[in-house]
Amino acid sequence: MTAQDSGRPELSGKVALVTGGSRGIGHGIAEALVARGDRVVITGRNEDALKEAVDKLGADRVLGVAGKAHDEAHQAVAVERTMETFGRIDYLVNNAGTNPVFGPIADLDLNVARKVFETNVLSALGFAQRTWHAWQKENGGAIVNIASIAGLNASPFIGAYGVSKAAMVNLTLQFAHELAPLVRVNAIAPAVVKTKFAAALYENREEEAAAGYPMARLGVPEDIGGAAAFLLSDAAGWITGQTLVVDGGLFLNAGV
Repeated sequence: MTAQDSGRPELSGKVALVTGGSRGIGHGIAEALVARGDRVVITGRNEDALKEAVDKLGADRVLGVAGKAHDEAHQAVAVERTMETFGRIDYLVNNAGTNPVFGPIADLDLNVARKVFETNVLSALGFAQRTWHAWQKENGGAIVNIASIAGLNASPFIGAYGVSKAAMVNLTLQFAHELAPLVRVNAIAPAVVKTKFAAALYENREEEAAAGYPMARLGVPEDIGGAAAFLLSDAAGWITGQTLVVDGGLFLNAGV
């Protein structure tokens, strides 16, 4: 039985590594890539959640590697297993992130700030470095970093997260300049997407939370998955160093 006979797309020959891909935005991105025929490696901290995600996406095309994104040993293992299993890493999606604190940045515990930056920024740097040296330096590819609109404006009470995502935007610029023309590097800056990670921002008040969005709804993982799939495609072959805001029009009301 062929892939088309079974209702599944033919393999594209491309391979993606998606950090934090067991749920939420990362899972939505992995799902979009699998749907077009890519093989995908996803990472995540929770082994049970990772296994569930792999089973849902298709164990014949998806590999899960458990570990913490900021752990350099985990980064090395994830890249090595991708290469051992699939022989290439065309695409990297730096999606893993954390936001363990809510409050004014003036009172922020510096140890918490370090954790935020280690997970949100340094992990992306580490994965990009390893992917570059393992495959993309000789063969090219594309990288998408998941930033946030919190990194493009003041973000009260989630300041550390916002600053880390602003760093992700600049990291995107630095890598886009340095890795061209072989590798394109772009970022996506979502507004609130309905995930467990962002639940505190909309749970039990979704209608109120969505009131400021011209599109009259919050985002869903599929919205970001579609955007990432585009940026990781030949259709975006002349796009690099950009941050694509995917926010349901929220920024249109920024000056109102």
